[in-house]
Amino acid sequence: MTAWILTLVIASPLVGAALLLLPRAENRRVIERIALWGSLVTLLLTVVAAVLFFRHPTDGGFALKLAASWLGGTGEGADLREAGNPLAGAGIDVAYRVGVDGISIWLLLLTAFLTPLALASSFTAIRERVREYYILLLLLEVGMLGVFCSLDLLLFYVFFEFTLVPLYFLIGIWGGPEKRKAANKFFIYTLGGSVLTFAGVLFTAYYAYAHGAGKFTLNIEELMRLARGGAFPPNVQWWVFLALAAGFAIKVPLFPLHTWLPLAHTEAPTAGSVILAGVLLKLGTYGFCRLSIPLLPDASRAWAPALAVLAIAGIIYTALAAWVQRDVKKLIAYSSVSHLGFCILGLFSMKLAGMNGAVMYMVNHGLSTGALFLVVGCVYERYHTREFDKLGGLARRMPVAAFFLIVFTLSSIGLPGLNGFVGEFLVLLGAATSNQVTDGLAAGPLGFSYAAAAAVGIILGAVYMLYMCGRVLFGPLVEPAHTPDTSHGLSHDLTRREVGILAPIALACLLLGVYPKPMLSSIQSAAQANVFQPIEVRQASAGALGDAAPFVAMGSEIGIPMLAVAQQEGPPATVAAGADDLEWVTSARFVPQEHDSP
Repeated sequence: MTAWILTLVIASPLVGAALLLLPRAENRRVIERIALWGSLVTLLLTVVAAVLFFRHPTDGGFALKLAASWLGGTGEGADLREAGNPLAGAGIDVAYRVGVDGISIWLLLLTAFLTPLALASSFTAIRERVREYYILLLLLEVGMLGVFCSLDLLLFYVFFEFTLVPLYFLIGIWGGPEKRKAANKFFIYTLGGSVLTFAGVLFTAYYAYAHGAGKFTLNIEELMRLARGGAFPPNVQWWVFLALAAGFAIKVPLFPLHTWLPLAHTEAPTAGSVILAGVLLKLGTYGFCRLSIPLLPDASRAWAPALAVLAIAGIIYTALAAWVQRDVKKLIAYSSVSHLGFCILGLFSMKLAGMNGAVMYMVNHGLSTGALFLVVGCVYERYHTREFDKLGGLARRMPVAAFFLIVFTLSSIGLPGLNGFVGEFLVLLGAATSNQVTDGLAAGPLGFSYAAAAAVGIILGAVYMLYMCGRVLFGPLVEPAHTPDTSHGLSHDLTRREVGILAPIALACLLLGVYPKPMLSSIQSAAQANVFQPIEVRQASAGALGDAAPFVAMGSEIGIPMLAVAQQEGPPATVAAGADDLEWVTSARFVPQEHDSP
C-alpha cells in the first residue's frame, strides 16, 4: 500500500473522469456529483499518503517511492543489464518513478484540497457542456498531482506539459468574451518556453551519460548524486539553467514574461482561475526548487541576482498595475504575479529561511488568492459584472461574502496571525541575510538591499487590496440596473454551498498563520537533504582539496568528473558528506577562495 499510494493518488481523478462518461449528457446533477466525489476520493487518498509520509520520517529524503521499468529503466535496486529489457544494454534508464519529500507533499495536499472546492464552485456557474467541463478539470488534476510526485525528469516533463491541454480548453470554451485570445496566448507562451525546457532535460541526461553516469538516465535522485560529485561543470550548468528557466519563468510567470496571465485569469471560468492561481503557477517555482537549484547549484548562484532583480521588478510593477485596474478579477490577477515574485526571491536567496518562506508562500498564495477568485466569482454570478464603477456598498447586501473577502484580503497582504505573514517574513529574512553565514550555509548572492526593495511591494499590496475592499464593500450601495440574479438556487448573500467552499480555506489560513511549525520543519529538512546539499558537498570537496581545488575545477571544465574521484581517494572528510563533514565545512573557519564557484 505504501509503495502504491502515490500512484493511486495520481490515477484516482482519471478514474473519476472515466466514470463521467457513463451518465447521459443532460443528467447534470449526476455528473456534478460523480466529479465531486471523484475529487474527494483523491483528497482522501492524498491525506492517507501524507499520514504515511509523516509517520515514517526520512531525514528529509524522498519517501513513498515506487519505480517501474519503462525505457530500460529499472525498479529500486535492480541492475540495468539484468532488467531483461533490450534497451537496458544500451544504457537507457527512463522509468516511472514517483516519490515525495517535505516540500512536494504540501503542494500535493494543496492540489487535492483546492480541486473539489473549485469543482463545487461550478455547480451554478456552468450550464453547458457540463460533462466535458468536469472531465477536463479532473484531467488537469491528474497532471498537477503527477508533477509533484515525479522523480524522473521525463515523467516530470510529460505531466508538466499535459496541464496545458485541459486548461487551454477550459479557458477557450467556458471563458469570457476574449476567451480565444486568452487561451491562445496562454498556450503559445507556455509551450514556447517548454520546448527549451525539454532541450535542457535531454541535454542534462546526455551529459550525465557522457561524463560519469555510464547510462542515459533521467532519474532525478541519480542526477542529484552526480551533481554532488561535480559531474556538471559551471559552463554546462549555465546553459542548462537558461533552458530550464525558459519554461519555469513563463509558468511562474516572472516579469517581463507575465503578460499572458492577467488575460488568462480574467477570461477563465472561476474554477479555472482558482486552479491556475492556486496550483498551476506553482509548477514554475517548484521546477526551480526541485530541478534548477539542486542540479545546477553554481549556475543558480550565478543567476540569482538577475532573477532577484526581475522578481522585485515584477513585485513593484504589477502591484502598481493592480492599483489602477477597474476590474476586480484583473486586480487579483495582477496581485498574483506580484506575490509570486516573493517566491522567486526566497528560492534564490540560497538560504534555508528563504526556501522555507518561498515554499510556504506557494501554499499560502494558493489558498488566499484562490479564495479571492472564488468570492469574486460568487459576486459575478449575481451581478454579471466585476467593474468597480458598477459595484459598491455590497457589505449591506452580502455581509457573509464581505466577511470572507476581508479575511482573504488580510491573509493576502500578510496580516500577522494569518498564513500570509509567515511566508513573507521568512522570504525577506532569507533575502536580507543571504550574504551572511547564518544557517550553516555559505554566504549567498543577495543582501539587505534586495529585501528592502521587495518590502515596497508589501506596502503597495496592502494599498491596492484594501482599496479594492473599500470600493466593493463599503460606501453607498451601488448595483447594476438589474436586481441581483437569484436564479439557479442563488440567494442575495452566499448560499450554504458557497460558505461550505470558503470556510475550509479560511480555517486553513488561520491554522497555518497560528501554527506553521509542522510545515516549516518538513520543508527545512527536505531543503537540507534535496536542495542545498549539493552546494554544501561541492564546497566540502573544494575545501578539503585545498590547493588542488583549481585543478579539480579545471578538470570539470574539460569533462572529467575529478570531484567524484577525489571524494573516493582523498581525505576522509571528502569520502561522504555526513553531518560532521557539513559541520566542518560550514564553520567559521571555512573562507571561500577566488577559485570557488560563485
